[in-house]
Amino acid sequence: MKQLAAVVLTGGASRRMGRDKAAIRWGGQTLTQRIVQTVGSRCAPVIVVRAPFQDIADVDAVIIADREPGQGPLVALGQGLRAAAHVGARRAFVCAVDMPLVRAALIEELATGTGRIVLATAEGRDHYLAAVYDVGLCDTIDELTTAGERRLGALVEHVGAQRISISDPNWVVNVNTEAELNALPPLP
Repeated sequence: MKQLAAVVLTGGASRRMGRDKAAIRWGGQTLTQRIVQTVGSRCAPVIVVRAPFQDIADVDAVIIADREPGQGPLVALGQGLRAAAHVGARRAFVCAVDMPLVRAALIEELATGTGRIVLATAEGRDHYLAAVYDVGLCDTIDELTTAGERRLGALVEHVGAQRISISDPNWVVNVNTEAELNALPPLP
């Protein structure tokens, strides 16, 4: 199988959570440590795109700072894909740091897809931050962001996507509030 990198986006504002989600501890690890460890079991390298204020430590990953913080995930996605291309990857699994239930099995299911964008779908929803992206999309992302676009959906609309209905919808659960974090099932 062709090399598959991972891009983990950690730089969101965390407004609804009220604190930096990347540093939240759950199951004895920060969410960043947990996601990097999980995706690192299947992908190499793991690239973390962080906000300038974030101190991401104790992770086995390439860490890059978001060059345009506060501009949404499309800009950060482009940076992560460019970094993945730089190390020779052809595709990258992309996820957000607030998905503590993500599993390597999700990556395996999505890696079977052949589209330039392969989206996880669960319960009738597309998940742009649980997807495999062709690293060659960085130029398209640059064009979109230069034109003022910030939505991930704009990239999907522009390029199209293959959708894969995943086996377990829990893999794409994200936590945006303390209540959602507290509602997570106990770790196995």
